[in-house]
Amino acid sequence: MAILIIVYKSMRFHVVSTLVSAVAIALAGGLLMSVWTVQEEANRVFTGVTGGFDAVLGARSSKLQLVLNSIFHLEDSPGNISAADVDVIRHNPNVEIGLPIAVGDNYKGYRLVGTLFDELLRVEYTPGHHYEVEPPGRPLIDGQYEAVAGSFAARELGLKIGDKFHPFHGLTYDETKQHAETYVITGILAPTGTPSDRVIWIPLSGVQKMSGHDPRVATDASAVLVKLKASNPMSGFQLDLLYNRRGNKLTFAWPIGAILAKLFDKIAWFDRILTFVSYLVVVVATASILASIYNSMNERRREIAILRALGAGRTTVFGAIVVESAAIGAVGMVIGFVIYAAIVVVASHIIRAQTGVVIDPAKFHPVMIVAPAGIVALAALVGIFPAVKAYRTDVASGLTPLS
Repeated sequence: MAILIIVYKSMRFHVVSTLVSAVAIALAGGLLMSVWTVQEEANRVFTGVTGGFDAVLGARSSKLQLVLNSIFHLEDSPGNISAADVDVIRHNPNVEIGLPIAVGDNYKGYRLVGTLFDELLRVEYTPGHHYEVEPPGRPLIDGQYEAVAGSFAARELGLKIGDKFHPFHGLTYDETKQHAETYVITGILAPTGTPSDRVIWIPLSGVQKMSGHDPRVATDASAVLVKLKASNPMSGFQLDLLYNRRGNKLTFAWPIGAILAKLFDKIAWFDRILTFVSYLVVVVATASILASIYNSMNERRREIAILRALGAGRTTVFGAIVVESAAIGAVGMVIGFVIYAAIVVVASHIIRAQTGVVIDPAKFHPVMIVAPAGIVALAALVGIFPAVKAYRTDVASGLTPLS
């Protein structure tokens, strides 16, 4: 108890240096926890988000490009596949749902994805949850100039049921490339936490026959999203063999999660660099505690000498300095959780805006215990150095008048 009282009064007396060191610790701890959490959550969510599909069939290209373009609505389309190829995969005995999609247009930067919307509503994007239109909206009708907006796209664009819009050619918004067709919003897709939330769905034929598109490929599709039959565990291998090993015209990207996992493996070096920088910032921040306390030891000589003269032993003084250093680290980590929350919330918003994938800022991760404990322990460790100096302080010289 005596040590805690000494520490409390010392921190109050040196409030400016204490706050500066605590803020440095807060920034370091908040950065370390947020980098770790965003990395872990991004890896977990991206490799787990498939939109309810097992594979993608598309033009000959890399599997990763197919998945990013067709599932996450990123990247450019690698090309089209013929209506005949679409029909073959849709009627393959190993396929439960083969959903053709067509891309190539946007509305103010948000992609228009043409599809067979009734087929989309059959898909479970997660077990037990189907794509559905929020009431009082209704699904679009194939062959009509109608659209259903994803929840995120609708909110960002301010779209509501009954609104009309003109699509723009290309995947990048250019106001000079407006199409003549006018589409009406018939509904808003219920939030799914998947990339589907950030696109606008229109009939497949709407993209294929849009004015300005090449009529020679009017029946082609950009890709087919494939849901395999669960009754045959070998279906994925069989289709992989059919299209990737024996064929040379199309690419069968399967399984989606494993393909994305390879992407994270490729950029693991970047994650390691960010983590290393975070650790380095922590070391610098804890070093600031050492510098702050150690440099103030000359000022504290008289305080320490008075404490010793009043009966405080060397171990009490030693312990008080170590505890003070640890307390500064603890105060910093309390503030660090605020910084952590701010960084993760901003990062999750950016990730959702760019990919449609939702990261839960409130999800618990072990780093939220390990990092604070480690940083407080490190702060206590660096406190040993000034504590040794305090331990060796001579009472007589400390009480000698300064002038």
